[in-house]
Amino acid sequence: MTTSQLNNSHLDALEEETIFILREVAAVFERPTLLFSGGKDSLVLLKCAEKAFGSKSSGGGLPYPLLMIDTGHNYTEVTDFRDLRAEELGAKLIVRSVEDSMARGTVRLRTPDEPRNAHQSVTLLEAIEEFRFDALIGGARRDEEKARAKERIFSHRDSFGQWQPKNQRPELWNLFNTRHAPDEHFRVFPISNWTELDIWQYIDRENIALPSIYYTHKREVVVRRSGGGANDLGSALLVPVTPLTPPRAGEVVVTKNVRFRTVGDITCTAPVESLAANAADIVIETIVADISERGATRMDDQTSDASMEKRKKEGYF
Repeated sequence: MTTSQLNNSHLDALEEETIFILREVAAVFERPTLLFSGGKDSLVLLKCAEKAFGSKSSGGGLPYPLLMIDTGHNYTEVTDFRDLRAEELGAKLIVRSVEDSMARGTVRLRTPDEPRNAHQSVTLLEAIEEFRFDALIGGARRDEEKARAKERIFSHRDSFGQWQPKNQRPELWNLFNTRHAPDEHFRVFPISNWTELDIWQYIDRENIALPSIYYTHKREVVVRRSGGGANDLGSALLVPVTPLTPPRAGEVVVTKNVRFRTVGDITCTAPVESLAANAADIVIETIVADISERGATRMDDQTSDASMEKRKKEGYF
């Protein structure tokens, strides 16, 4: 099969919906921001935002800044690309660091090598308070994980930044209830209805540049079993060998051709074995994939079946 045999006309409707939501946020909220990590979903979101508002070079520009919460354990290929893309668009990029929260004492690690991914919630809430953001636009999709499948496109957060899954507002006929108290805010997910396959088809169609680690490259890894939840009793992951994730006693380091399906903190994001060198190759791989990208690559989601929902209730993305 080749990508030329696939019908991607549905991408027009998805793009139109995303652009509508991005413009709706600009029209309704006073202090919105777009969460931008430099990962594939946020780059697709940024491409739609560029279509919605244009770039500074074309006389337009994003009506809200970009925000990135940095764990300090991110892949440099991604953060470098993040900076480059923001500069190309002439967009304001705000970076707030988990390490700064650690210095303030608002984040305390149990051990020095503890993953920092979940601690981003604290730094994010601090950034919301600092800039008084009333809407945060994110690139989460419903197909990624069960908790995200429950979430509305306009997801209300209370005065503590918490998400209450049983207290959500209906969104019939694209009518969004955006009322909130001064100390509350919304998380907005314009690509909620996209799938991983849609994302890669769109990247292929629009020729969107991505960090190199999304495509095949050689990397030293170890094969490691996750802790597993009730329905995932220790699935195998390819854990990259880095100073932050060294091999454990008895583990054999091997070099494999891999790519990343999703990118996050080095300590909890694993690649998959792949020879896919471009977006078209990944479209074909995605069609036959039988496990979600987070299920296949995120160690922090495999500690229990409710890992993501628990983090979202505490203020996570």
